[in-house]
Amino acid sequence: MSIDLQQVSRRRLLELGALGALSAVGLAACGSGGDSSAATRSAGSAGSSGTTGSTATTSPATSTTGAAAATDCSVIPEETAGPYPGDASNGPDVLSESGVVRSDIRSSFGSSGSANVLPSGVPAKIQFQVVNASAGCTPMKDAAVYVWHCDGQGRYSMYSSGVTNENFLRGVQPSDGNGMVTFESLFPGCYSGRWPHIHFEVYPGVSSATSANGKIATSQIALPRDLCNSVYDANASLYPGSASNLAQVSLDTDMVFRDDGAVHEMATVTGDAAQGYTLALRVPVLVNA
Repeated sequence: MSIDLQQVSRRRLLELGALGALSAVGLAACGSGGDSSAATRSAGSAGSSGTTGSTATTSPATSTTGAAAATDCSVIPEETAGPYPGDASNGPDVLSESGVVRSDIRSSFGSSGSANVLPSGVPAKIQFQVVNASAGCTPMKDAAVYVWHCDGQGRYSMYSSGVTNENFLRGVQPSDGNGMVTFESLFPGCYSGRWPHIHFEVYPGVSSATSANGKIATSQIALPRDLCNSVYDANASLYPGSASNLAQVSLDTDMVFRDDGAVHEMATVTGDAAQGYTLALRVPVLVNA
C-alpha cells in the first residue's frame, strides 16, 4: 500500500537551543472542525473498550531509548499532516464528533464504526509531554493533543478503502499538570514508502481542538527500527507486508524524517511485548504571549 506520498510542506525547523532543563519524563511500561463546542463532546477519560482484530503474539522483550534526551528543548519540527488528518483540512472531520475526547482510541466511536471492521495491531500506549518552549520548557497544563495513525494493515480510518465509515485510532486529550497525555492505542504498521510513524497536532486547549486553524504544532513520532522489526516479525499476521516495507525504507530516505534523521521526533520506548510498550515523546512548542 502506498499512502501519504504527497509533497511535504516546508518545515519550520525552529531551534531555540537549551532553554532550561526539566527532570526526565517518567515512562511507565504500562484537527478543521464544525461548530460543535467542546462542551458537547464526551470527556471519555476512561475511553472506549476497543478490541483489536486479533491477539498479538509475544515477542522478546524490547527496550529502546529515543535519540533526543529528555531535557532537549528544541522546538518540535513542523511536519506535514499528510493526506489523512481527519481534521476537516482535507475532507472528513473527526474533531467535531461527540466522543473524540478519549484516552482509548483503539476502536471507532459514536455513530461511526462497525463491529465487523476492527483495527489490527499490538496494544501500545502513546505518551506525550507537552512543554512551553517560550517559557523555559515548563509543562503545559490543559493543552490538547490530537493523535492519529494507521493500523497494522496500513489503513487510515475515514479514508482507506473498507474503513471510510470508521474513525478508529483517532482521539483528543488534554494534558495534565505535568503536561502529560497518554493514549491507549495499537502499534502502527509500516506501509510502502514511509517510515513507521504516528501523527499528532497540538492545540492550546480542548476548546480550540475543533479547527485545524487553531493548532500550534503539527508533527510526527518516528518509531525505532529494532522495535518495529521485533513487533512485525513476531506478529506477521497482524502486520502483513510491514517487515518487507520497512526493509525498503530508511530515516535518510523517508520523505518526512530525512531532514535530520528524526533526532527530535524519535520515540523513547519502554516495556516489552508481554507487559506492553509505551511510545513516548517530549513535545516543546512555541506559545504566543
